[in-house]
Amino acid sequence: MNRTTTALLAALEALLVVAIGVGIALVPLTVLWAAHFGLSVEWFVFWRAAVDIWLLGNGVDLSVQLGPDLVGTFGLPGAEAPFLLTLAPLGFAVVTVLLGILTGRRAAETPHRWTGIISAVLVYGVMATIATLSADGGTVTPSTVQGMLFPTLVYGAGVLFGAERARLRGYRVARAAVRDDSANARRMGAATADGVQNRLDPVSRGIRDRYRRLQQSTRAVISGALRGGAAASAGVIMLAAIAFFVLLVVNYATIIGLYEAIQAGIVGGATITLGQLAFIPNFVIWTMAWLVGPGIAVGVGSNVSPAGTLLGPVPGLPILGVLPQGALAWGFLGLLVPILIGFVFAIIVRQRLDGAGMPARSTLQHVLSGLGMGIVAGFILGILAWWSAGSLGPGRLADVGPNPLLVGAVAAGEIGVAAALGMLVGGGVRVPRVPIPRLRRKARS
Repeated sequence: MNRTTTALLAALEALLVVAIGVGIALVPLTVLWAAHFGLSVEWFVFWRAAVDIWLLGNGVDLSVQLGPDLVGTFGLPGAEAPFLLTLAPLGFAVVTVLLGILTGRRAAETPHRWTGIISAVLVYGVMATIATLSADGGTVTPSTVQGMLFPTLVYGAGVLFGAERARLRGYRVARAAVRDDSANARRMGAATADGVQNRLDPVSRGIRDRYRRLQQSTRAVISGALRGGAAASAGVIMLAAIAFFVLLVVNYATIIGLYEAIQAGIVGGATITLGQLAFIPNFVIWTMAWLVGPGIAVGVGSNVSPAGTLLGPVPGLPILGVLPQGALAWGFLGLLVPILIGFVFAIIVRQRLDGAGMPARSTLQHVLSGLGMGIVAGFILGILAWWSAGSLGPGRLADVGPNPLLVGAVAAGEIGVAAALGMLVGGGVRVPRVPIPRLRRKARS
């Protein structure tokens, strides 16, 4: 495959990703236009609405100026003044990242990896700019600069991740293929290095050995903190997703009752459901914030946390029926989730750090690795909390979601202390490794 073909295929894939992202919102809106409005309204209004939703899902702020008729219809205090919509339905960003990973992986499988990456990201940026300019309307106006940059950055992050992951996979395969030859070369090199080492004076040998041990220990501390922190944050998010699913099952009757109270019909109900699906990543992150402790706000002055629930008027989304009511006697048990996750993952990380060929580590280094795990996990969870929060309307709806600084700080403290304890006691615990069988590909005939 030559360079031109690689660039064209990557550009076509980027174009399809934009079409899929906008189409997720445009298809149900078009059905609503035909079934509910009877084709009497200009279709371009629904195009602008779909692009606005897609841009909002990729982190672009929307400025809203409602007319007098709409202000009276919604009955929201403060809706007559311009306000911002910044609460991103992260389902769109997740789809964009996943499709970007596929694009990057395909580009890495060609001889011209960077040509495919650059072509895909540039075309995606051009299409995002065109879509942003076409969505500029009187009622809702997206930020032009953010519309040009943010969707492209989200897609570009996925492309780079997919390309780098495919490159590392190919590197590991190539490294395994020449492992025998490399082992022989390393043995010869080790013999030569030993001869050079023996010719050094004792002082030089001691300095060199201490420097090497310090370098290996520092690298092990940083590597353990990064890997353990990332794994701990992923574990907390995974358990938050399970907890959110359980809440959906337990509160199923309440959610159905809210659907019936809305009386939106089949088309309207389907549209509301698709909109709520786009917010599923937000709800999972909000559940994480509840488990960590700070909880979330559903409007200015409200709070939903293990200590209790204090709510005012909330948006009429049926899925919000999962919100707990009043004080929960068992609520503080949720705080054990990040603590146990940090403790268990610290034990697993220590087993890897104390493996064969690794230098012996002091108690201080183990503690630093555990505290570093907390800092990394707190940073990741704080970023996710920041991305999932925002403004959902005027007045009290200007504050919806978790406080990112509070979530990050509390998560860092809980996971960091638990991980430090896990590092200290992990030396006497052995975690069994379960072999995972790998399926061999059948040889092509």
